[in-house]
Amino acid sequence: MAGPPTPQRRSEAVPSAEAGLSLTVLGCDGSWTGPDGAGSGYLVASGGTNLLVDAGPGTFSRLQRHLDPGSIDAVFISHHHPDHWTDLYPLATHSQFVLGRFGIPVLAPSGFAERAGIRDSPAFDWRPVADGGAARFGALGLTFHRTDHSFETLAVRIDGGSRSLGYSADTGPAWPLAELGSGLGLVLCEATYTSEHEGTAGHMSGRQAGSQGRAAGAERLVITHRWPTIDAAAVASEAEMSFGAPVEQAAIGKEFVL
Repeated sequence: MAGPPTPQRRSEAVPSAEAGLSLTVLGCDGSWTGPDGAGSGYLVASGGTNLLVDAGPGTFSRLQRHLDPGSIDAVFISHHHPDHWTDLYPLATHSQFVLGRFGIPVLAPSGFAERAGIRDSPAFDWRPVADGGAARFGALGLTFHRTDHSFETLAVRIDGGSRSLGYSADTGPAWPLAELGSGLGLVLCEATYTSEHEGTAGHMSGRQAGSQGRAAGAERLVITHRWPTIDAAAVASEAEMSFGAPVEQAAIGKEFVL
């Protein structure tokens, strides 16, 4: 009979620009996944520290293309809508039974673990966070801000090295991206649909995302969380017009280096 799995040594492999700050897209579909798509999920790295930001459906398989899952230092989940977290299940199972790893820090709004039904997993060490809170893991500093979305949803500013990025998570236009502070080299902002849908689902259009990014003084704006049935070019065109500069779109496997 085989014995218990041997814990794997933490890999030192990280995305490029280790001394700076990088963002790799694992999934970017909004609300549901399209063909060959994946829900919200991003890998942020700096100075050898690796943070998983959201873990929507399909993101764990994409994560393994970029990084040994044993190299994840912490996880941040923005809110409890399933398109942002369901791949915590394969992450927990893999960590426990393949890596023999326990107690991965998971930062999430209070009560998330109970609502998700994953509170008792030994793979995770749950650490509730709230509006105005902060945390640090290795080279990465995080600050949290509640957005304009149903239930408690937290945006995050991530500082690594001398660079900073902001992630809007899910939000309507009543919360200003500018609350993430100044000096943002990149803002990853939801742009779920186009302007004709504004006010219908608690999200932002491309037009609204562009306006928010401009008001926040973002150097670069990357739009994400598009509904798969909405035309990507139309969302980007709206965002560019209101941002006043070229806008980049999140895509699975795409890496942004600050």
